[in-house]
Amino acid sequence: MREDILAYKIGDVIIDTQSAVQKPQNAKDIYFDNSPDALEIIRHSTAHLMAHAIKRLYPEAKFFVGPVIEDGFYYDFRVNSKIGEEDLKTIEHEMQKIANEKLPILKNSYTKQEIVKKFENDDLKQEVLLRIPEGAVTTYKQGDFEDLCRGAHVPNTKYLRFFKLTRVSGAYLGGDEKREMLTRIYGTAFADKQSLAEHIAMIEEAKKRDHRKLGTELKLFTFDDEIGGGLPVWLPNGARLRSKLERLLFRAQRLRGYQPVRGPELLKSDAWKISGHYQNYGENMYFTTIDETEYGIKPMNCLGHIKVFQNDVRSYRDLPLKFFEYGVVHRHEKSGVLHGLFRVREFTQDDAHIFCSPEQIEENILEILNFVDKIMNSFGFTYEMEISTKPAKAIGDDAIWERATKGLKNALDKNGLKYGIDEGGGAFYGPKIDIKITDALKRKWQCGTIQVDFNLPERFDLSYIDANNEKARPVMIHRAILGSFERFIGILTEHTGGEFPFFIAPTAIVIIPIGDAHLNYSKELASELAVLDVDVEVSSKNESLNKRIRTAEKQKVPMILVIGDEEVNTKSVALRDRRERKQYNLAKENLFQLIKEKIGEVHF
Repeated sequence: MREDILAYKIGDVIIDTQSAVQKPQNAKDIYFDNSPDALEIIRHSTAHLMAHAIKRLYPEAKFFVGPVIEDGFYYDFRVNSKIGEEDLKTIEHEMQKIANEKLPILKNSYTKQEIVKKFENDDLKQEVLLRIPEGAVTTYKQGDFEDLCRGAHVPNTKYLRFFKLTRVSGAYLGGDEKREMLTRIYGTAFADKQSLAEHIAMIEEAKKRDHRKLGTELKLFTFDDEIGGGLPVWLPNGARLRSKLERLLFRAQRLRGYQPVRGPELLKSDAWKISGHYQNYGENMYFTTIDETEYGIKPMNCLGHIKVFQNDVRSYRDLPLKFFEYGVVHRHEKSGVLHGLFRVREFTQDDAHIFCSPEQIEENILEILNFVDKIMNSFGFTYEMEISTKPAKAIGDDAIWERATKGLKNALDKNGLKYGIDEGGGAFYGPKIDIKITDALKRKWQCGTIQVDFNLPERFDLSYIDANNEKARPVMIHRAILGSFERFIGILTEHTGGEFPFFIAPTAIVIIPIGDAHLNYSKELASELAVLDVDVEVSSKNESLNKRIRTAEKQKVPMILVIGDEEVNTKSVALRDRRERKQYNLAKENLFQLIKEKIGEVHF
């Protein structure tokens, strides 16, 4: 880096009323890095650059909002023309022209009355102004384009060089599906060419791994408009994969002392009012009326497990009590946010609730984290943890929240476990540890959660008999490791690119007899492998050997066994191992031993 260029992070930069960034006198230029703060300014400025280009290309365009998001930015706007993916290159080209014009980006301040008057003929700007409180309002202007914005921005369009528009979609005005549909264009930007190139490569790889595309190709699941949006239909391949995952988790939980239970999917609304869901989560629930009584379809499994606890007199000797359920829940999601298996209206949680004494919080959280570690390592995920604190909409007083939050922090601190803090991100009834996994493309996903809850035991008057033969209040720990089977399988599909581990692959082995003379031995092998709980398919269609092999490979089957004369005579197989990219001959007994080892590798 040249000495006359200033390298900085946003905290070192002076914010000026006329420009987003004021250069120190001894600097001839400004250098931007890819720190989070710098990227926020670069991307926010690039969003305005995109809007400026759209305004030049489509003069009638009106703009709503253009925020920075996790990996880029977007802008929502209204335009008379239909804009598709094929138009993004044209918009990018116009953006580059504006950047090359080296336009100063200036900040202006107005009173609320002045800005309302300035944009009196722009209904979308008036919508934005409704969300802005009284007081000074700022805009940023470059050339003939000006938009409402708090800033900050780069001082000149010449600094915006490394950007890419990624996709076009629709978005309801203000996220309200009863309002008009606006056009939304997503993009991203970086401080240097290499970082942008790496990100674009990741996007292309992500498209290949898209679980919706692979779900169709591998025949895992489908969605049907006649059934309704956000309601996945599991096909045989997907159902086999899912059932294997469920069985592995069932066994692992039983070994850890969890008891299987099941609560109803419909509960009277009175129960949801006691819990606080009705008041704090009601907009996300579905309700129905039976015999003139209102019922709520459960969005969570907590209440059923509370009723299991209440079904008997509990002693301190019984604690901790661990109940688990593969609970089907329903949540009212807007159609605009539905996204394959990642965002659905019906899903199944790998849910559990632990009822324990306050003194047992730490040991149980650590046991759960050990469980999380084993599962994530089995699938090749790395992960990090974040403690989410009391949200604005919550039940219970501050003292209870402080006690619960301290319990989570103590458990992690005492064992040297690193974590971040998400202020205000907790559930309405308690703070939580969120498990955020990183996939093969370095993307982060929030999956599992551990929540310490003093509020629901209080609201439902839960108690156990303590060592002094007196009533005591238990603590309720909510726990899901995968989060939901739907979301986790979607993430796993993209993480593996559909190359699922042998132990959960929908079809683990395809046996391909070269000719009819080899069919009986192939079927004999399939029957013996089925006893080992391995899903096997015999591919004996009237097709060429190469075509049958290609078909199996397209289905990403972990193992392909080719059977010919030599294999029949010697009771062996010609093994093609897709994951290890190996091909070799193996005696039947050795094949069975290999498979047992692969199955035995997995211990949650």
